[in-house]
Amino acid sequence: MPTALIESLDREGRGVAHVDGKTVFVDRAVSGEIVEYSSYRKKSAWEAAQIVRLDRESAARVAPRCAYFDKCGGCSMQHVEASTQVAAKQRVLEDALWHIGRVCPETILRAIGGLQWGYRNRARLSARFVPKKGGELVGFRERRSTFVTDMRSCDVLLPRVSALIEPLRALVGKLAIRERVPQIEVAAGEDLIVLVVRVLVSPGEDDAQRLKLFAEERGVQIWLQPGGPESARPFWPVEAPPLYYSLPEYRIRIAFGPTDFTQVNHSVNRLLVRAAMRLLDPQPGEKITDFFCGLGNFTLPIATCGADVLGVEGSATLIARAEANARMNGLEERCGFMTADLFDARACAELPPCDKALVDPPREGAIELVKSFAARPPRRIVYVSCDPATLARDGGVLVHAQGYRVVAAGIVNMFPHTAHVESLAVFELDQ
Repeated sequence: MPTALIESLDREGRGVAHVDGKTVFVDRAVSGEIVEYSSYRKKSAWEAAQIVRLDRESAARVAPRCAYFDKCGGCSMQHVEASTQVAAKQRVLEDALWHIGRVCPETILRAIGGLQWGYRNRARLSARFVPKKGGELVGFRERRSTFVTDMRSCDVLLPRVSALIEPLRALVGKLAIRERVPQIEVAAGEDLIVLVVRVLVSPGEDDAQRLKLFAEERGVQIWLQPGGPESARPFWPVEAPPLYYSLPEYRIRIAFGPTDFTQVNHSVNRLLVRAAMRLLDPQPGEKITDFFCGLGNFTLPIATCGADVLGVEGSATLIARAEANARMNGLEERCGFMTADLFDARACAELPPCDKALVDPPREGAIELVKSFAARPPRRIVYVSCDPATLARDGGVLVHAQGYRVVAAGIVNMFPHTAHVESLAVFELDQ
């Protein structure tokens, strides 16, 4: 078997080595280790491999806490000590900024992080009836597979959500439509858990009674989703308190629907909002635009600082929810909202100017929006990113085409034990 020295961790949490001019990505390897490996995929310039034997173990290797880590695809870095995980993510960010955008931050921000376990407020769990494994499986997919992990708990889910996995297995296994229930989405607010059950056929009377009894016994609300996310509707109880999370520092509550996008880690989201406000520094009298505003996660805190803020989002449904959140928190006089396609160059060109901007796009980034800043540049931009590559690409445009400086950048450890890198960066124009 070939042997390799693991030099670093890549953006998927794999060990990276170089052997005979090829890059080898080794699953579950840690920087500094010497491993014997077996390749399961080979290309001309790279190979993907798994460890056959550890010849030298890294001091940063730890025993995974989860009993399902070897199979489950939900986490990729439980075998790596926590501070090493953070350092690897910081390197991924810095490498992307330099190699893709050719930009280098003047300051590296201290990593933002929180709980390592029991942090995840939402999850999309697969369901599958597998008689050979004892019946119904409910959980995350296995690594590199469409199979569902045979799991009975999850250490990164909120404990009250993890505790539902075994009862859900039993519930779905009793349903007549069990083979037509492919997914259960879990959304936890501060006072309520909602289970959105994907159903390919409507439940009959007996199944409906089983679902209702489960909701009552477990103190959850069940929604049924026959089609896309927009088709989800409350099933039982029909009336329930709204899902919400709070930002206590700003005395704000943000209501959300169970299929709406929210950050999966509410405690780290609070720290992220605080950091973004510090870096943006909203002042009374300033006009600030929150692009990709969603439910108002940043819009409303900006308003509490006294600035006039405009939230812009492509989804009319989300804009309606953001407006309702502004009213609920008594901030409607400082908040305006508009619907605009922020991936369309013409729509971006028609946006009103602002003094400062907060940009929080999906993985695709915000290239058309960033290009539109050339005509009416905000003097400061705080960019919150869930993909270092698109942040680097957009940052390169801001720096090299528009004259911004990257004042600071750093990671947000929103998903401990996974390779996902959330980050934020600050861009400024010289006055």
